[in-house]
Amino acid sequence: MFKPSTRVSNTKAAKVNQTKSKVSRTIFARLDENEDLLNAIKERAEQNRTRAGFFFLIGTVKRAVLGFYKDASYKPIELHEPLEIICCTGNVSVREDGELVVHAHMAVGDEEGHMFGGHVLPGCIIGVTGELTLVETPGAKLKRVFKEKLNMYLWSLEE
Repeated sequence: MFKPSTRVSNTKAAKVNQTKSKVSRTIFARLDENEDLLNAIKERAEQNRTRAGFFFLIGTVKRAVLGFYKDASYKPIELHEPLEIICCTGNVSVREDGELVVHAHMAVGDEEGHMFGGHVLPGCIIGVTGELTLVETPGAKLKRVFKEKLNMYLWSLEE
């Protein structure tokens, strides 16, 4: 049986870097065969004027390009075969220059049940269909700021 810990820590609490928002609306969209997955999500967000939110996507891809982050860059993993999207999840936010950014991770499976996953890179091509659920969080102040040491844009969150 689980018993909560009663141990008290003497360490100082770390600064919490967060923002809060209510959900305003949920958008359901279908992605069509041969669309680039990242571009399609970005287009749907732009069409709906969504500047902050999160999403879920299921469906199929005929090509997947996933990345594994190491030494300040993504090592691409390319799969050129039909794959089921087991789970694709991510967020939409705005880069410091105003550009809308889609950040996604995806797990895919082949016909033999082998799984692959990682950061979604450009070049993932929708197969038969993709079913996108985009949840808008307009009160969230999500801005991506470039961190040179990591060679990537990270959230700079404001309350």
